Amino acid sequence: MSLRERIDRLEPRERQLLGVLGAVFGVLVLLLVPIGMSAMLSSQKSQNEALRNAVDSIQKGRALVRKRTAERDAIKARYASPAPPLAGFLAKLATETGIDIPESQDRAPIPHGKRFEERSTKIALRKVGMLHLVKFMEKIEQSPHPVVISRLNIRKRGTEVDSYDVEMIVSAYDRKASTKKKKSASSEGQEL
Repeated sequence: MSLRERIDRLEPRERQLLGVLGAVFGVLVLLLVPIGMSAMLSSQKSQNEALRNAVDSIQKGRALVRKRTAERDAIKARYASPAPPLAGFLAKLATETGIDIPESQDRAPIPHGKRFEERSTKIALRKVGMLHLVKFMEKIEQSPHPVVISRLNIRKRGTEVDSYDVEMIVSAYDRKASTKKKKSASSEGQEL
């Protein structure tokens, strides 16, 4: 018996109910398919947006990483060669700027952690003009070595115009060579 014959054998009321059921099923299919598709697309859209935001943040982060890498490389390059002995280095800079260093005193090196060491020299300058002092300090700061002025004391000389007595401590920071632990020859022989 075919489907058409079964429907013909039904009462008119049952056919009407079957038609209503088919209409309801048709309406549900017509409504649920687009709603389901839009829900699926919106979830995919939110996932795509999250991925897009992640990619954008990574792209923005690359510039920051490049900048930090460049800064780290510049610092490594600055520490690559140790600073020369400070007394001679400062004397050379002083003669370039027209200053005489009558007193200089080297201080004991101070370790800073495991990798760095600070060497410092205390110098005294007498009857120095402000322009010469500023040029001298600028040369110290712009040197290719990690050298800084760690302490500065400037006193005006009595009634003399543009004449100052200056005491400063100049520090140089050196990076110690990394020491790797080496195996002794006896322990290597035991491993064989």
